[in-house]
Amino acid sequence: MGWSLGYLKPREPQLLDALFLSAGRALHLANSFESKCQYVLRIAHLAEATQADPVLGLQEVIANLPGDKMLGGTLRDLSTTRLGSQTSDFDLLDRARKARNFIAHEGADIGNVMDAKQRTILKRATRLREAVADLASGDNVVSQWVFHIEEPNDYLPKGLVDAYPMMVDDWVFTHFGGLLDPPEAPDEDVPPEGAEPVTS
Repeated sequence: MGWSLGYLKPREPQLLDALFLSAGRALHLANSFESKCQYVLRIAHLAEATQADPVLGLQEVIANLPGDKMLGGTLRDLSTTRLGSQTSDFDLLDRARKARNFIAHEGADIGNVMDAKQRTILKRATRLREAVADLASGDNVVSQWVFHIEEPNDYLPKGLVDAYPMMVDDWVFTHFGGLLDPPEAPDEDVPPEGAEPVTS
């Protein structure tokens, strides 16, 4: 069928709603991450320009700032600034970039919504969850940079930094309940239900 929607009702309307809600929330976070990266790069360019020529007026500095780039170019430029000294941070940011691309281009792609089965929807949601985890890790890094820029005299909110990945996961996926969690491995000491006890 050529159309994305038709007259038939979806097989799994509630699961589809859950997936599309998660995909929308993930996309919001992805857009926010990209905006923060561009903001940090602009501030880094401002700082470098004023250090290079302290008598240059603010309007001149702003007028000479490079334009915004795609996320990959923004991150490449950020890696050449003073922030680029932490290789581990840029590994996280590169994974977040790839996650952002997945979220933007493939996050909710489950084919024909009328035919989508539970297994297909949950598989896509699980893959989306992996991408969101990578995005949250990179977003956590750039959010700390934004905090230092905007609140240079305040202490970093360590509790928020530590809790952020779980907060993101809860906000994006909590409406799935436990459907995306892998089944727990059975305890080896406890026999399966209905099994005869082993006697020696």
